[in-house]
This record gives sequence, structure tokens and C-alpha cells, in this order.
Amino acid sequence: MSEKWNLGEKNFQPKLGIEKAVLVAVILPDQPEELVHEHLDELEFLAETAGAKTVKRFTQRLDHPDRRTFVRKGKMEEIRDYVEDKEINLVIFDDDLTGKQTSFLEEEIKCKIVDRSSLILDIFASNAQTAQAKAQVELAQMQYLLPRLRGLWTHLERQRGGIGMRGPGEKEIETDRRIVRDRIALLKKKLAKIDLQASTQRKSRQGMIRAALVGYTNVGKSTLMNRLGKSEVLVENKLFATLDTTVRKVVVGNMPFLLSDTVGFIRKLPHHLVESFKSTLDEVRESDLLIHVIDISHPQYRDHIQVVEQTLKELGAGSIPCLYVFNKMDRYRSEVFDGFLTDEEREQLESELRKQWQEKTQNKATFMAVTEEEGIEEFKESLSQHIGELYIERYPHKKNFWY
Repeated sequence: MSEKWNLGEKNFQPKLGIEKAVLVAVILPDQPEELVHEHLDELEFLAETAGAKTVKRFTQRLDHPDRRTFVRKGKMEEIRDYVEDKEINLVIFDDDLTGKQTSFLEEEIKCKIVDRSSLILDIFASNAQTAQAKAQVELAQMQYLLPRLRGLWTHLERQRGGIGMRGPGEKEIETDRRIVRDRIALLKKKLAKIDLQASTQRKSRQGMIRAALVGYTNVGKSTLMNRLGKSEVLVENKLFATLDTTVRKVVVGNMPFLLSDTVGFIRKLPHHLVESFKSTLDEVRESDLLIHVIDISHPQYRDHIQVVEQTLKELGAGSIPCLYVFNKMDRYRSEVFDGFLTDEEREQLESELRKQWQEKTQNKATFMAVTEEEGIEEFKESLSQHIGELYIERYPHKKNFWY
């Protein structure tokens, strides 16, 4: 990218500062065109969360992305002409670009070029509030930047003096690489200390069942957390509004347990980001019960379920018992049911939907609209039952406390 990167004590947070954007995606032979457009829908929401308004999309069918320009020359020129004519500030690619690709595209299109990973990292940077979240995001940014330095490099601002910092014949970019590596090492040490403190806190909670809310981003986890825990977790209609794990003591019936709200998952979540947030996601790995919240009104909710389940497996949490909460049933009815359906037909379709997912989840599914408080009591009953079973299994000596 063309702006300078500050590697001093301040967090590396490139602000997009944009108003209008175009999206670009390549359709590969093994990808259905509909799936690519679904990914672009999500990319548009990411852009909106970052403060951009999408005005056009460009797609191109290719056997493989071009090594130099990602898209073919003709498509690149089409994008360049549109950007110049409509005074576009930003071009966002749905897949990761190399440093050389980014540098060449910026030079040819004369516009800021961003890929999906850098866009997600920017959103995370703007939403990070605690020292842990800020350090995790900066670590992911540094790891993302390191292999791209040669292609992106113009100059890196440094707070260090030059005397004694550069070896004989050492190129400036090699010095910059060393600065990035030093910063990565420093951030890892900082996070290791924070993780040790968090681990000590988790050990102090032994003796209580722990549950964690998981799910795709923007499905209503924080809203459910507020309903159950009577807490004030930030709730916004945007992606990654919650980055810092919130833990609350919750009592359902007479059954106390600890409930944590965690960062949402998404397709193509940058690998470095997952690695950086492992300490935060320990709340998921060390939970006794997962509560998988699903936005059933979303057209791709089945795909979202697969993304979350795959991410949980990668985190080593795939075998933890799980309850399924199909949220936003009110929106599902308004968006999916045809206006000409009779009440009886609507009830029949909804009954079939519930039966289908109860069978798939072995009767561990609850259907609700959290904002309307629909299904909350039914979910509390299910939650209380499963928490009680876990107490009997994990802490049998405490059975008399709850029954």
C-alpha cells in the first residue's frame, strides 16, 4: 500500500478514509457463480462496517488468478476506467493479494487497493478496546505485513536512530523486516503475559460449569448474552462489534454457571488473526458447553453453520457438547414466507423446519427471536437441563447444591 506504516509504539491501524468502493472477485472453475456473489454480499457488509459504500462489483472467470494483476489486463483496465470516471476511492478484492500485486494494481489503477484480509484487520483494529485485543490485532497486522514488505515497501517510519541499527551493506528493506520481526516478538511476549493472567483467572473459576456463545458474526450472540446475563454487552448491526471476551455469572432457575461471549467467525478469516486470538478463544476451548447461535433468516445460514463448525474443529473444540439457537425467527417469517400463504400453511412450514433441525441436532435446537424475547423461556429450560447434567457429570459432589 502507498501509505507509510508506523512501527513505533502506536498500533498499526491504517484508516481507510473512504466513501465509495468497488468490489472485485475471480470466479474459479470449481466455484459456482452464486457462491461468489454470496461472498461479495458479505464483502460489501464488511466494507460498510469499515465505512465504505459499495457502488459496483466486478467479476471475471479465470482458471487461476494472474500472478501480477490478479485479474486479466482487460478487466484491470475496465476497473481503472470506471474508478477514474466515477471518482472511486477504494478497490476491494475478495481474496488475498501479494505485496507485488497490490503495489502494481495501485500504480495502474491509481486508487487504494485493499484485500479481504486487510479489510477485516482494519475493522478489528477500529473495534479493539482492551490492551489484549489491541495487541492481538497488531500482531496479526504485523504477521500479515511481513511477507508483503518487498511488494508494498516505500519507506517505514522508525523511532529508532540509525547509528548502530544498520549492518554493513544492509538494505533498508532488510532493516524494516528486522523491525517488524522485533515488533512481532515483543507482541508475542506481551500476549504471553496476558494469557498467563487469563489462565490464572480461568483456574479460579473451577468448580463452576462454563458455557460459551459461538457463531457467525452478527447473529445475535451479544443480544442473547444481555438477555441471559443481564449485562450490557455492546450490540450493533455490524460485523465484529464484539472482540473482547465477556464473562458473566448467569443463574437459570437455581443453576449458576459462567457464560462467555466471544468474537464471531466469518468465511476466509485471516489465519494470522485466528492465531493471534487463540488466547481469547481459550474461553471456547475450555468450555463445558457451547451455545451455537445461528441467524436463521440469513439466506446462507447453512453455510455459516459449516464455517463455524469447521473453525471449532480447527480450534480443538469440535467435540465439546453443543446447543443450537436458531435466532431471528421473526425476520425469517417476514422474509421467507410468501404473503399469499395461509396461517395454516405457515405453521406447517415452520413445523417442518423445526422437526428437520431437531432431528439433525438430536433435539438440541431452540428457535427464538431474542429481541422479541420469543423462545427465551424454552431455551432457559433446555439450558438448565444440560447445565444440570454437566454438573452431575463433572462435579457430582455438588449435586445437592442444585437439586
